[in-house]
Amino acid sequence: MAITGHCAEQHAPLLANREAAVESSSPSPFCFGGESESSSGRRSRLCDRTGFGGGAAPKTLPRQAAAALEEGGEMKVVALVSGGKDSCYAMMRCMDYGHEIVALANLLPLDDSVDELDSYMYQTVGHQIVTSYADCMGLPLFRRRIRGSSRHQHLNYKVTSGDEVEDMFILINEVKQQIPSVTAVSSGAIASDYQRLRVESVCSRLGLVSLAYLWKQDQAFLLEQMIQKEIKAITIKVAAMGLNPAEHLGRDIMDLQAHLLNLKERYGINVCGEGGEYETLTLDCPLFTNAWIVLDDFKIILHSVDSIAPVGILHPLAFHLEHKSIREEVGFHKICGVHEVGDHVPHYLVGCRSVDSVSDSHAAKKSNVHISRTKRSTFLIGSWIQNSSQTPEGVQEDLTSILERLELELGKSNFGWEHVLYIHLYIADMNEFALANEVYLKFITEKKCHLGVPSRSTIQLPLNQVGLGDAYVEVLVTDDQSKRVLHVQSISCWAPSCIGPYSQATLHKEILYMAGQLGLDPPTMMLCSGGPSAEMEQALENCEAVAKCFNCSIASSAVLLTIYCASSLSLSERLEIQQQKERFLRQATSASSNVGSSGAPDSMFLYVLAPDLPKRALVEVKPVLHISEAREAMFQDSAPESCSTKIPLHWDFEPPNLHDFCCQKYIVHQKICAVVVSITYDVATQICSGIDKKPSDSKYCIPREYMERISRFCIYHLNRTLLENNFSWSDLINLRFYFSTGLCMTADALGSIFHQIFSELAGASSSIEMASEPVFNLIPVMGSGRSAAMEDLITCELFASKM
Repeated sequence: MAITGHCAEQHAPLLANREAAVESSSPSPFCFGGESESSSGRRSRLCDRTGFGGGAAPKTLPRQAAAALEEGGEMKVVALVSGGKDSCYAMMRCMDYGHEIVALANLLPLDDSVDELDSYMYQTVGHQIVTSYADCMGLPLFRRRIRGSSRHQHLNYKVTSGDEVEDMFILINEVKQQIPSVTAVSSGAIASDYQRLRVESVCSRLGLVSLAYLWKQDQAFLLEQMIQKEIKAITIKVAAMGLNPAEHLGRDIMDLQAHLLNLKERYGINVCGEGGEYETLTLDCPLFTNAWIVLDDFKIILHSVDSIAPVGILHPLAFHLEHKSIREEVGFHKICGVHEVGDHVPHYLVGCRSVDSVSDSHAAKKSNVHISRTKRSTFLIGSWIQNSSQTPEGVQEDLTSILERLELELGKSNFGWEHVLYIHLYIADMNEFALANEVYLKFITEKKCHLGVPSRSTIQLPLNQVGLGDAYVEVLVTDDQSKRVLHVQSISCWAPSCIGPYSQATLHKEILYMAGQLGLDPPTMMLCSGGPSAEMEQALENCEAVAKCFNCSIASSAVLLTIYCASSLSLSERLEIQQQKERFLRQATSASSNVGSSGAPDSMFLYVLAPDLPKRALVEVKPVLHISEAREAMFQDSAPESCSTKIPLHWDFEPPNLHDFCCQKYIVHQKICAVVVSITYDVATQICSGIDKKPSDSKYCIPREYMERISRFCIYHLNRTLLENNFSWSDLINLRFYFSTGLCMTADALGSIFHQIFSELAGASSSIEMASEPVFNLIPVMGSGRSAAMEDLITCELFASKM
């Protein structure tokens, strides 16, 4: 059977008028809506089954790459090209954001006569033509023949000898050796976590930045943009219902656009072919400044003659280049060229070694390293330096001491960093962030966190002012292996990347712990302009992008939004931030038909005033979300238990309405009990009205007697809320007391008061057992509260769970 080249008239001069013979190869297993199982379409389905991944922890980025990333400047980019439309458009997006493509990299089969490999990673159909991209773009093209196979098929890639990913490592490493100015790698990944994570693994091992500007973008929008940007690409493989090799191979994407959109509506195919439905070959685009490609002759090979979804490949037989400018041809071959990359790669394994923890453990033996710990299966450990003498020893030594102590505590329960869900990193000076991060990277690595690296937030706190040294760390730990981690290290238009061993979000037992989000513009990783309100809007958009990956929204699922504001903001600017938050959530609620369920409790909000934030940001948002299978919260419907026999009578506080006035609650029946209690100066005055001793003239310098009374009220109220909703202190996951430095009280002094009150409660009730370590953490802040005014003396944040 022969088919004349129907695409000759439609696509001239890119396709010459040649007869195309159809050959039938041995049939391959049929796959609905994608390629045959022997082809690269299988890779996308694999990643869809396995969910999110943690990626590989990188080495510290080279100074050149780190500086460009920090400043949002130009990066020298090597582009991974398969010949398809996606990798070409990804290069165009890199240039849109000010980066320079300096080299191309391509992987091809060992045998030139082979069109397609059994690969989870690489498109190889049309590889015979990709070699001409060097001439078309006037760039060096580095090519390596694929010697490996898909040996490591788990989502989170580990370095595996003989795996096809190692061919990419060897290829990119050679580019880096030949062009030392290269700082980033571009890829056309749109939806495949499997592919993205492997590119990120290679980049992190080589100290390069992964650029994936198409990631998570709407595919119909992307296809439209590619057509508008004049990418001339033809289909070279079809493998889906509604796509016929005889009719659709060799067709331009512009001609197929309407048909592809129709197939999406009918069968749910991926418009850009991300499920392996089709593959393309770019013959011309704006990047081809020197020449375009004309396909002179081809044949169609049928891999499967299935009547529903036949699989076919366009095999090029002959092609030539049409040069665009005689002037550009001068010195043409001096600036481009094709470079074959063999097996010799110096220092191959250097890039994949993980850095172990510091071996000197003397710091962990310091007597002033303290911890707190809750007792549940999911529990919080806090560690800090008790430094009441106000002689800080530096963030490196303090943080090393703290992390070593935390490792020891984890080891006591046969746990490691892989059991950690979330890390709060508090430091005394944001100028020391680089030093703190250097220490952090020695402890928390991908090698130690095979289940996925923890999510993280970093905040500057006035630690020194209350005698807490230069660092303070909280780690949320679980005793099971069920966490689900979202870790995207590639820079994209989706949400800010996490280049390092910390992830965007971690889901565990229906609770989503999201990393602190700044107002960063994702593709540039720069803080957006426009002031605090604009940063707040962008930070919330970033939170929403992450939430959508878990099929939820911060408007409908947030348990608590903690909003950190920089102390440089005026009160009016902080109120603007609060108004922007309210506008955003209103709009998000009205835009979603799945929110606003009558049974859903209201989200809680906590504002914290911090001396400084990463990147000198003005605001940072840290959400905690509840993602239940039913997607709605169920309120407690049984009669509340009486509190009269649970706590001492002298702990009863009047008036009763004061409790509701200062409290926010998020209750999910038999699942979650979350509470935020705000103690403002006015509330404190009412609480302490029966104390004869008068406070000082200062609004915040409160006598110890007042603080004891206020502390009793806080714990009384938390205890009451737990019991009324059939929870107990054994369900506690975390308890924080944010206290203003204006109280003129050290953390040690305030801690002794709370410890005393908990002892009283334990002596009067069986609802709590005292342990050697406290169950609470004291967090010094410049201000906190349920509104952006942040007028609290103390704010209590409790989270308990029965899940």
